[in-house]
Parts: sequence; C-alpha cells; structure tokens
Amino acid sequence: MTVPVKDDPVAQELVEFLKAKTRSDWPVDRDLFAEGGLTSLFALELVVFLEKTFSVTIAGPDLQLANFRTIESMVGLVHRLRAGDA
Repeated sequence: MTVPVKDDPVAQELVEFLKAKTRSDWPVDRDLFAEGGLTSLFALELVVFLEKTFSVTIAGPDLQLANFRTIESMVGLVHRLRAGDA
C-alpha cells in the first residue's frame, strides 16, 4: 500500500521548509513556480535542501525544473533517488 503524498514524511518536511521560507501554505499539487511566483534561484535552494535533508545527490537529468514544480514531484524524485542508492 502506498502512502498518500500528503502523509509522506518527505512531503511533510518539504511543506514545513516551504512554509518557513515563504510564510505560505503549499498544497502538494500546487505548481510552486507558475502559481507561487517562486524563482529559479529558489529552485537551487530546493536542490540544496533536498540533498542535505534526504541524503541524495541531484545531478544531470534530474536537475530539471519539472522535478521541482510541486511537492509531489519532489517527493517522487527523492524516493526514486533513494531507490537508486539501495
């Protein structure tokens, strides 16, 4: 059984990080860049946060804005990268 994204520990960490940085609530399916007005510079901050918090390395083809548009997409990226390390 798959855990719903909103209940996933990775999603919860991301929601808290985004809330602390932006002082806004973020639904897991909201496009952070189109609707939220976040910048590509903030995407770099997200990369650093994900790498440090979840002990993953994001490089090459994984450095696409599509992987950072929503909390859902970032959760998927983290889980995929963790599975690749296993």
